[in-house]
Amino acid sequence: MGKIRKIVEIDEELCDGCGMCALACAEGALEIIDGKARIVKDSYCDGLGACLSGCPTGAVRIVEREAAEFDPEEVEEHLAVLDRAHATEGQGGGAEKPRETSAEFLAPRGCPSSRIEMFTPERVHGKPADPQQGDESPSELSHWPVQIRLVPPTAPFLKRAHLLIVSDCAPVALPDFHRRFVRDKAVLLGCPKFDDVQEYVAKFTEIFRTADIRSVTVLYMEVPCCSAMPMIVQKAMKEAGKQVPFEEILVGLRGKILKRNKNAA
Repeated sequence: MGKIRKIVEIDEELCDGCGMCALACAEGALEIIDGKARIVKDSYCDGLGACLSGCPTGAVRIVEREAAEFDPEEVEEHLAVLDRAHATEGQGGGAEKPRETSAEFLAPRGCPSSRIEMFTPERVHGKPADPQQGDESPSELSHWPVQIRLVPPTAPFLKRAHLLIVSDCAPVALPDFHRRFVRDKAVLLGCPKFDDVQEYVAKFTEIFRTADIRSVTVLYMEVPCCSAMPMIVQKAMKEAGKQVPFEEILVGLRGKILKRNKNAA
């Protein structure tokens, strides 16, 4: 039994089969079949609409209808099947395809960079590296992916996480980004200037509704386009009906912290 939820719908009259929506779908929920984009299975679609921006004809839209719930484990299995199909095709193998589709089947597919991974941050003999002893600074990252558009709200590393939301220029400006900010946090990275703001709001709203987030830190640059990031997060928190300990940190172009504002929400 399904439930009423948001899910992608394709207008076949408008669809020209270009495959851009399928390329934008990190979960591999869309394929080009008989010259048209189609949902492979409802449980592969998270309903957040990353595929909308890729469609040049406006054929992709989000609707609310009864559908099976999004299942990240099924998505992982599905992407693994696609990977094997690609590998076989690339080697000229004659293995049977998992299903019959049009010739475009192997072109548009989910992004391998969206594969969920969780790992233990690097340490030197169980403790943080000491640069004074010649140790290399370790990565404090504990999961993958990190791009906001690639992370599903159901990602296991988000559950009861201390969330660090970062404008994607900030790590370049901050010389000690990992040591000061990444440790023990789930990191989401993006740019409100180049991505869809409403998509961000929808993604964060769902995260706040489902992941029981323990705290949020928003790290953003002093340039005007970055100023939307804390407002996006605050709006999502409000729409989700959640109040989470919140801190925003403003970073200067030369990497200095210009402002810290705790409990800004």
